[in-house]
Amino acid sequence: MFSFNMFDHPIPRVFQNRFSTQYRCFSVSMLAGPNDRSDVEKGGKIIMPPSALDQLSRLNITYPMLFKLTNKNSDRMTHCGVLEFVADEGICYLPHWMMQNLLLEEGGLVQVESVNLQVATYSKFQPQSPDFLDITNPKAHVCRLENALRNFACLTTGDVIAINYNEKIYELRVMETKPDKAVSIIECDMNVDFDAPLGYKEPERPVQHEESIEGEADHSGYAGEVGFRAFSGSGNRLDGKKKGVEPSPSPIKPGDIKRGIPNYEFKLGKITFIRNSRPLVKKVEEDEAGGRFVAFSGEGQSLRKKGRKP
Repeated sequence: MFSFNMFDHPIPRVFQNRFSTQYRCFSVSMLAGPNDRSDVEKGGKIIMPPSALDQLSRLNITYPMLFKLTNKNSDRMTHCGVLEFVADEGICYLPHWMMQNLLLEEGGLVQVESVNLQVATYSKFQPQSPDFLDITNPKAHVCRLENALRNFACLTTGDVIAINYNEKIYELRVMETKPDKAVSIIECDMNVDFDAPLGYKEPERPVQHEESIEGEADHSGYAGEVGFRAFSGSGNRLDGKKKGVEPSPSPIKPGDIKRGIPNYEFKLGKITFIRNSRPLVKKVEEDEAGGRFVAFSGEGQSLRKKGRKP
């Protein structure tokens, strides 16, 4: 007698624990039922049919249940968790942002496979609009993201996730994840970093151009401050007339005007003492006849006429 056993080699455990099937996917807005399921749009989990739960319960899979979604037509893939098993047979419901990442249309085929992912330790996000910077407090961005990521099960590098905050949708691109390109974020201690938002421009600072001045600067055309001018006010008449009360200031001599010299090489924190660059004009001596002052050189006058009495 000959015995032949075709199952001498046991089936590998990888294939025993693997869940893989195809579904037609639709957005959550197509889900039939009286209840509003807008909460599915705020996270990264899908809704699968009850038959998937039956198959998964027979497999020795690792919890929490994580899945890899693949669009074979566009060669795009992402990862997600499962929220409920209430969809119709052969159909699964995805968030709208996830269908956009996979380039899927309503009723398109998607491959669903069970996977095991490492726990995240680091992730970096890039907001897709500068509107994300409306909140000036940097800690508010982390708190906002932390509350939104509670509805997600995993992250995939390259995905654009959508979070809802104050009735407004913000899109964030996952730039980097560690220790792998796809990580689980359930009950993890993850460091978060933000990149500059898409389209953000740094405010331009005014640049001070330093102009080189060749030779000695000519300060003759600078406007200066005028000192005290005598009798420059207006007068008033006792009879109330305005005639002849206009001020007649004394003429200004060129030497009375003080002109300032600007410092073109001024730098913040540096004190520079500027001296007059032009030599002082020497005063011309008076004529030779009355040029110098001589003390007691005047002539006196008397109230009485000098003369002899008759």
